[in-house]
Amino acid sequence: MPGTASPFTDIARSRRSPRRFLPTALSPSDIRGVLEDAQTAPSNSNTQPWTVHVVSGAARDALGKELLRAEEEGRTSPDFTDGYGEGIYLERSKALGASVYRSRGVERSDRHGRRAAVRENLEFYGAPHVAFLFMPELGDGVRTAGDIGMYAQNFLLSLAARGLAGIPQTVLGVYADTVREFLGVPAELKLLFGISFGMADPAAPVNTLRTERVPLQRSVVLHDTPGILDRP
Repeated sequence: MPGTASPFTDIARSRRSPRRFLPTALSPSDIRGVLEDAQTAPSNSNTQPWTVHVVSGAARDALGKELLRAEEEGRTSPDFTDGYGEGIYLERSKALGASVYRSRGVERSDRHGRRAAVRENLEFYGAPHVAFLFMPELGDGVRTAGDIGMYAQNFLLSLAARGLAGIPQTVLGVYADTVREFLGVPAELKLLFGISFGMADPAAPVNTLRTERVPLQRSVVLHDTPGILDRP
């Protein structure tokens, strides 16, 4: 019925990005189902520009070791620039980082602990599977990246609908050449980010972290659409 909240609302609003997973591998049917759901994402002129590599098992373990070695040797190779500016976006990023470290019991002055936390990214937070999302170079890449984002959101919500979980990790894209070489991906495909996925570890303190969202009044501007932002 139009205007009635559906189970989608619960799924979208309860989805979380865990930072510790159980090692249990997912069933082939679950992974295929998630991929089929993700494949229904919209894209500019139906270009469907995503190329997705799913890595599990021994390949996942070996790739994790290669990523850790690249980090130790300082061999970064991002396909895209990053940065948060000097305003509210930087503040939000710092607030998240502080919350993650705090949930792990890592003090800001603990450089060793902070680096260990970062390196857990490259071990996929213990997740048994990782999906790497590659995109072709089309125009300035903005529209293509938007398409990949919509694919990724379908992917994440499909996981949540199945009682599973995933976390998008842009840090994996910092080592794009390492990932491409390991997976045999051509240079013309650019690595936007990866999604580690599986079953979240319910006993991990870091997984109790809940990030806040800004109120609609700070991100939505309405034009001749009254009554939407009246509530606090």
